[in-house]
Amino acid sequence: MRPASADVAAPAGVDVDIQAQSPLWSAQPAAEPTVRAAIAAVAAMLETARGEVSVVLTDDAAMRTLNRTWRGIDKPTNVLSFPAAKTGHGMLGDIVVAFETLQRECDEEGKTFLDHLAHLTVHGFLHLAGYDHETNAQADAMEALESRVMRAMNRPDPYSARD
Repeated sequence: MRPASADVAAPAGVDVDIQAQSPLWSAQPAAEPTVRAAIAAVAAMLETARGEVSVVLTDDAAMRTLNRTWRGIDKPTNVLSFPAAKTGHGMLGDIVVAFETLQRECDEEGKTFLDHLAHLTVHGFLHLAGYDHETNAQADAMEALESRVMRAMNRPDPYSARD
């Protein structure tokens, strides 16, 4: 698989603001273009998902605090999504990604950092667009769309190892 183009911008109607809030992310200079490409790919498939997305690239300590505050789980996680209130102002919401958890999962699962980052970004964006995985049917639909987006980006299917 070849990586997605680093100069891909989000399609018209999707504005992406990316903030690296941890110096750990400087070790991955292609992280921001990867996030933009992932959002562009998923937004292109979901023509109704238009608005502004904020992406925060953080570390495990900050993610643990967010996870504890918002989900009552006192440990870091790889990605969190915070959909915006439906106010008509065009904000889709926020996606937060933790560096160390992402890297640890890559090491444990034999994934490349940027491929896994792209997948987590797609996953997070789908949550902002109203997708969920609370039931088996929801999970199947969401995972199928994630796989389709990843293939469209010429990146590995994150669920192919399950087959």
